[in-house]
Amino acid sequence: MPADRILETLLRSLQTWTAQQDTPVILSTAAALLTRLHNPLNVTLLTAHLLTAPALWERPDGLQTVLRIVGVFHAAAQAIIKREHEAAARETGSGAYPYVPEPDIGLPAEAWMRAVVAGADERSERWKHVLVLGGLVIGFGDEGISASAKRRLGEGFVRAVNMALAEGRGHEELGGHAVALTLNHAFPLLGDGERAGLDWNLVLPVLVGSAFFSHEGLQSAYFIGAIDLDILEGQGKLSWAANTTSFYQVEQILKRPLVSSLGPLSRLIAHAVEHISDPWIIQTMVEDLTGFTRSLIMQWRQIKLSRVDVPDEAAIFPEETLKRTIPTLWKLLKAALFALVIVFRGAVGRLLNDRVLASDAVAPILASQVLHSLRNVYFIASRLGTDSLSQYTFISLASIDILSNYPPAAGTLLSDIAPPHPGTIPPSPLDRTLDHYFLNTAEHFTLILPLSTSADLLLPTALPYLTTPPTPHTLPIFEAAHSVALAVFAAPHAAPLAAEYLPTYVSALFNVFPAHLSPRQFRLAFKTLLRTAAPPAPLAASQPDLPAIVLELLHHRAGTAGTTPLAPRPGESEAPVPLSEQAVLVLTLLDALPFLPVPLLEEWLPLAAGLVRGVGDAGMRDVARTRFWEVLVGGEMDAERAMVAAAWWGTWGGREAVLYDGTGDGGEYLMSGGLGKGEESKL
Repeated sequence: MPADRILETLLRSLQTWTAQQDTPVILSTAAALLTRLHNPLNVTLLTAHLLTAPALWERPDGLQTVLRIVGVFHAAAQAIIKREHEAAARETGSGAYPYVPEPDIGLPAEAWMRAVVAGADERSERWKHVLVLGGLVIGFGDEGISASAKRRLGEGFVRAVNMALAEGRGHEELGGHAVALTLNHAFPLLGDGERAGLDWNLVLPVLVGSAFFSHEGLQSAYFIGAIDLDILEGQGKLSWAANTTSFYQVEQILKRPLVSSLGPLSRLIAHAVEHISDPWIIQTMVEDLTGFTRSLIMQWRQIKLSRVDVPDEAAIFPEETLKRTIPTLWKLLKAALFALVIVFRGAVGRLLNDRVLASDAVAPILASQVLHSLRNVYFIASRLGTDSLSQYTFISLASIDILSNYPPAAGTLLSDIAPPHPGTIPPSPLDRTLDHYFLNTAEHFTLILPLSTSADLLLPTALPYLTTPPTPHTLPIFEAAHSVALAVFAAPHAAPLAAEYLPTYVSALFNVFPAHLSPRQFRLAFKTLLRTAAPPAPLAASQPDLPAIVLELLHHRAGTAGTTPLAPRPGESEAPVPLSEQAVLVLTLLDALPFLPVPLLEEWLPLAAGLVRGVGDAGMRDVARTRFWEVLVGGEMDAERAMVAAAWWGTWGGREAVLYDGTGDGGEYLMSGGLGKGEESKL
């Protein structure tokens, strides 16, 4: 059928919407016809009708209609490029196409492009012009038209975006979403000059609103609450079937154009944050996203799925729930988390470099809001393991670093995110996860917090996890509680708290080692304690006997400790020589020697030597001897203690006590400047 007759038929079909019409067929016909028309006026006419046709816009299918319109011009541009490449190959006789003269079957690329652009006129809304120009930008890409034409096309697209957003603020909701979607797809193909022309003050709110709050995006996370209506509970099981309305909604959200491209869209938002000229819009954005995360965690708390610990899921969820519905939900939640992290990464980077945002009036507010947001999504991040999320770690530490310069704001943050009932371990997995976040965050503020905050919030939250044997559910929180306790004890102004809580803490360490605390963690905890109690720390003045008491406890425990090699803990590299509980206790005591007062060091050097000799296994004993040697000569001691150690080793029988039970020779272990066996005979 001639192209003109097809055009006439197509234009008639575009005038009326019917329930029976096949919109994809209409649009595919339009895409093919656009490339076959000889008359530029017909190309312009068809373009104009596509932007105003009742058959397409009377009842649009949201962004699916937008994508189809963009796809029409993208496919047509690609067909034009392919046709011109084939024609060039035929003319030269190169490639796979032998020279065959063919009649002119369409307009040249640039003339066709001008005709299409002319169809985006005043009869259609500005945001629909963005669809046409965006489709051409994507379709032509880096080929098919000259550099100057490509530049003009990009500049025209940018002008269309700016005009559409300026004209459509507060009016056409679909228009804003359409601009966001089209810009997201076309942005990688724009040059730096065209990108600089975008009015980011207008673009950023539309992008954020479309991605996180609109019905075409994440819907302010309200879809989570609907899940609880479809969860069946019985016989100790929780079932969420795949044929429920809520699961269908989750699947449909994942298929939405803005959600399926949330990764590139979040990077575009971060780019907008970095280049926006009005910093107050960034502050508004952070407030809005904090509200989104608050809604997210509130919705999650209300559903039964939040009551299940990750290790218990296999026992509580039936197979369909475990393998299909739950993974699909977490896929959506992870997408939201990654998008938030990328956007906050841009906001924190801007905060560090913007004079207005970095002011004393704004910086602590923004940093606190970011940390609140990270807390609200921690139930997702903790499932993935925050150590594997470098961007998450950067945002968290950068915000903590900023807030550390404002102690009152830091105290307010910790008061806001503290557990409602410190001193207890909550039964809810979500509340325990929030306790974990609180402990991880509070650890970084102990040096600037007033004593009352540490006494009323930090230690009461940590102590229940320290004094209760950890389970697989609470082990990460147990380790975080140890870190907080040590951080509080190490704060110089917290010496009264350290004196009060240290006996409980030391007892807790002995109770959980080696069953729940690794050798590395146990040694680090005692090393930190002894460093905290060593002069000139304030605790050394109020508790001068503390180091001796701790060493006596270690010495006594080592005498009755097990000698069987400990099994390596998951996630930790296996030591060259497996160590027993006894060997770890001896190494812990050796770690403490550099922090002892000189009189106490003189007393404990021979006692430590006796413990080393008492290690039954030869391999473990060699490890202890090597560590003893490192402590003596490795630079861990100051000059005064090193002189005492040198005298003990060389003059007071230390070498023989460590190596040969007070007799024999140990020439391979020499203090710096010592003489070997062969050298002694030469004197």
